[in-house]
Amino acid sequence: MSTNTIWGGRFAAGPSDVMERINASVSFDWRLYAQDIAGSKAHCRMLVDQNIIGAEDGAAIVDGLDRILKQIEAGEFDFKPALEDVHMNVEAALAEAIGEAAGRLHTARSRNDQVATDLRLWIRDAIDGLDGQFRELQRTLLARAETHAATLMPGFTHLQPAQPVTFGHHLLAYVEMFGRDRERLADCRERVNLSPLGAGALAGTAFPIDRDATAAALGFERPMANSLDAVSARDFVLEFLAALAIAATHLSRLAEEIVLWCGPQFGFVTLSDAFSTGSSMMPQKRNPDAAELVRAKTGRILGALTAVAVVVKGLPLAYGKDLQEDKEPTFDAAESLALGLAAMAGMIADMTVDEDGMRAALASGYPTATDLADWLVRELGLPFRQAHEATGRIVALAEEKTCALEDLPLETMQQVESGITEAIYSVLSVDAAAASRTSYGGTAPDNVRQAVAAAKERYL
Repeated sequence: MSTNTIWGGRFAAGPSDVMERINASVSFDWRLYAQDIAGSKAHCRMLVDQNIIGAEDGAAIVDGLDRILKQIEAGEFDFKPALEDVHMNVEAALAEAIGEAAGRLHTARSRNDQVATDLRLWIRDAIDGLDGQFRELQRTLLARAETHAATLMPGFTHLQPAQPVTFGHHLLAYVEMFGRDRERLADCRERVNLSPLGAGALAGTAFPIDRDATAAALGFERPMANSLDAVSARDFVLEFLAALAIAATHLSRLAEEIVLWCGPQFGFVTLSDAFSTGSSMMPQKRNPDAAELVRAKTGRILGALTAVAVVVKGLPLAYGKDLQEDKEPTFDAAESLALGLAAMAGMIADMTVDEDGMRAALASGYPTATDLADWLVRELGLPFRQAHEATGRIVALAEEKTCALEDLPLETMQQVESGITEAIYSVLSVDAAAASRTSYGGTAPDNVRQAVAAAKERYL
């Protein structure tokens, strides 16, 4: 074992092989390279402006960092586990590239404020990328909703047929869910967008640094007000993961519906070969594996939130190496959600909608029973509970005769409620039922078209 030059003169020997393995994080935190280099350049320029390091050294450092960035982006950089993390890999490469001047970069900075800065920058970039993906998914949903503004399908409660809705209306529900996901991420971004840089290891620094300058250079709203909080806070990670977890549950619900809709028991949609797989044994199978995997990814994202919450829950101030464990779940969760969004947008754009199959499914479950009850209230003045009971008895008669409500003879309905007239048939068709739901947010086709237009203005 040899002395670890990262830690300096305090240690006479290097770490054991096991210590190197448990301590190294570069296998996953290499993802922070762009943010790390951006933060280092901002820090370097501030040091020059504050006359803490010389302009010549500052120029050499910035030039060296730019060259390292190009190497990494070209896939020509060798990240070394022995150097622990992305920060020390970049710093070691800088020393190799420009010599002694590289050692001045870490003046008035600790890896504690460095990594907190990098992670905030990375999450900020991830939020911006995910917002674009959510917008694209909403755009895809809105296009299909507009096409199917009048396509009737059963609406379900308890997964039982309830009332007729339009397929466009159903898709718009997810547009709204994903809109709230975007709002949560935008709100989270505001708290992410604070700069820890300059907080040092935990207590600040005696050098005359300008934290406002580095915060502005990196696009942060302002520096964090407390150095202890700056290096140890990970609530921004938890908030980010919580927003991802909620979004993933929304994706999972839509994925579950696609799985159901693809089955012959529903027969509402078909996915093409691009988003389906076959069976190694059963040649007839067409499996909606893309939807199933989107559904499953939710478990990983919820697990990431739990993992980081457990890491943080017992940590005293300020920094503990435990916080190294916040990154891998965060990277995995963001990448999993990004993949799920891409897959879902692809499936929605790709799927074939069976309008006849949706309409055929409305033949069971008496989906216009509520319309019958409402008619009894509106036309005969019955209290709703009395109308509800009478409708239930009429449905039972229809079940006995194995016919739809609109096919039940008037005389049969009059056995239950004598005041019923021929006018009742005007509300018993599924088309009439859907068209009558004109209240704000309702499923009437004209409502759906207006809602699509409003959502385009709001979200796109």
